[in-house]
Amino acid sequence: MSTLTLPDTVVPLPSDPILAHAITEAVKESLTMCQAETRLVGLTTVPVYEPGSVTAVIGLHGKVSGFLTFNACEQVAMNLAGGFLQDRVDKLNGQVIDCVGEIANLIAGGVKRRLSTTAWAFHSVTVPSVIVGHNYQIAYAKGIQYLAVTFEHQNTDAFLLEHRLLQVAVSLVRL
Repeated sequence: MSTLTLPDTVVPLPSDPILAHAITEAVKESLTMCQAETRLVGLTTVPVYEPGSVTAVIGLHGKVSGFLTFNACEQVAMNLAGGFLQDRVDKLNGQVIDCVGEIANLIAGGVKRRLSTTAWAFHSVTVPSVIVGHNYQIAYAKGIQYLAVTFEHQNTDAFLLEHRLLQVAVSLVRL
């Protein structure tokens, strides 16, 4: 039986490592404003069902066109909003929705800055729209570059894994 081994220094990424790095660092930087820590737990280049019930969508335009989504369950959204507002948040309300949009905006700004000198550069972002609820799908155009990065939020109050996950995805097409 033969096996494939890779050196410890080689981790093949399913997507452009520049995009993966930009998203990962932008999330880490942005969530410090919410006094939150996360760890990277997954990458995929295949569009997936949005696992959480709160999703912010921001359009991206420049050398590329597309959008960025920030998706989280209610518990993560409330925890992040509480950290952002420096106040306890016990229910999903207008302030939480506004915070989710602002967090997505911060992440999009961080990604924009990190991609500004690359082939993935964009110069404009739209105002965030926030979707609340389950059972929706986002349709993606053929030929896009898609990358979703999943993080585990270090929320000690959350018992279930699904209550600790958040996801940031970009779908881009070069113009």
